[in-house]
Amino acid sequence: MESRNQIGIVDFLNGKNYLITGATGFVAKVIVEKILRSVPKARKIYLLIKAKDEETAMKRLRKEIIESKLFMVLRQIHGQYYDDLTRSKLIPVVGDIGQPSLGMDASLVTVITKEVDVIINSAANTNFDQRYDMSLNINTEGPFHLMGFAKNCRKLCLLLHVSTAYVNGNRQGIVLEKPFKMGQTLAEEMVTSKTSTMPPPVLDINAEMKLASDFLKSLLDDNEAHQKMIQLGSERARKFGWPNVYVFTKAMGEMIIDSMRGDIPVVIIRPSIIEGTVKEPFPGWIQGYRVIEPVIFAFGRGQLREFIGDPKTVLDIIPADLLVNAIMAAMAKHGRSAKPELKIYQMTSGVVNPIELQDLFEIAYQHFASKPLMDSQGNKIIGISRLKFFSSVESYSSYMRLTYANDNMMKRNIRMAKAYEPFAFFKGRFDNGNIMKLMDQMSVEEMNNFDFDIRRIDWEHYISHIHIPGVRRHEDKESLIISQKANAKL
Repeated sequence: MESRNQIGIVDFLNGKNYLITGATGFVAKVIVEKILRSVPKARKIYLLIKAKDEETAMKRLRKEIIESKLFMVLRQIHGQYYDDLTRSKLIPVVGDIGQPSLGMDASLVTVITKEVDVIINSAANTNFDQRYDMSLNINTEGPFHLMGFAKNCRKLCLLLHVSTAYVNGNRQGIVLEKPFKMGQTLAEEMVTSKTSTMPPPVLDINAEMKLASDFLKSLLDDNEAHQKMIQLGSERARKFGWPNVYVFTKAMGEMIIDSMRGDIPVVIIRPSIIEGTVKEPFPGWIQGYRVIEPVIFAFGRGQLREFIGDPKTVLDIIPADLLVNAIMAAMAKHGRSAKPELKIYQMTSGVVNPIELQDLFEIAYQHFASKPLMDSQGNKIIGISRLKFFSSVESYSSYMRLTYANDNMMKRNIRMAKAYEPFAFFKGRFDNGNIMKLMDQMSVEEMNNFDFDIRRIDWEHYISHIHIPGVRRHEDKESLIISQKANAKL
């Protein structure tokens, strides 16, 4: 019988075969590293990698995972045997979650469905302003194909899906760890007899997929198609009550998983804003610019002196290693019980350890004032001032157009403001009661090895002495340029 003070994390994870989607992504890499370092008897880890052939997949595995700085501690631990370890445990699989059978070769499907014990889905298209067809393909159709694949896995004892707490859209107050029903919309929650005489729109996921496909076929010009598909995604998200296409398509993905799970034990983890590691395998590792980095570093360069937001808004941040430790604990908890149920965990900080938007920028101000960034000529960027907040995108945009002669900077900052609006004025707090209960069931040893107690994070220390230095130290110039270009599309 399971003790209240012992989940048995390592005991469960040992001896298991894993399939991880989104394998070269930020969260997946932290999961892989943690399994290799903390679960010595883990067997094979099949890594779904989008590639044209096996050789290309192997090159991506080596360059983006095995040779990643994240795995530095593992290399130090295993020394000359590190390559043997990764070669024996990490199996690249050519595939695409947006395709039937996950885009795998039939022979591999046979092998993996026979061997895999745990599936971890961390594949996601996280662009807030993505084309509708592309967001649907990964975030909504992907879970559909994954559940179809999972039903053929003979030994499967758990499927864990990494979602986002922001599937809750602009819900206010305490936002509970509750699943979405098929076809449920946030728009229907906003409708009252006082606000509208019209019934809320009805969400049909199959109809949305057909709409995107048919609309794309009707567009002849590729350049026009790109912008029109972005516009369509934004319109459909807002129609049903979500602020952007990313969280809308992720919410639909959750609906599909719940509707198809049958007797498969499923855990959905909803993290908030995932940022760099606080402790493991070393403090400050991050892959490119995530969510808060574009605005923090634009501020540090003196390119962002004003921005939108309620200064008192709670910014919900989770270090990646704490998220992964929670994932490991949840996998063991529900994989061992093997109950055919859906459990949702919101891995968030806003209720138990909040940090306000104004505090984030004050910490950043103090950091850059004492440790300035360098400009392209190698000169220190000095004289930055504290951020001024605007109460709406409209007032901010008007101010920017009147004040800034640099048209590119003005347009970029307005684009960022529109992208960050859901975070900057968010009035909800994500309940994390299930996470706290999970933590209560862990032994002292498990808490030492798989700590995810967000209450213990000192935000000033983390942001100023771990996170910002981590971005500056661990990201090479080329990867930062790539990340900046990606975020410039916001």
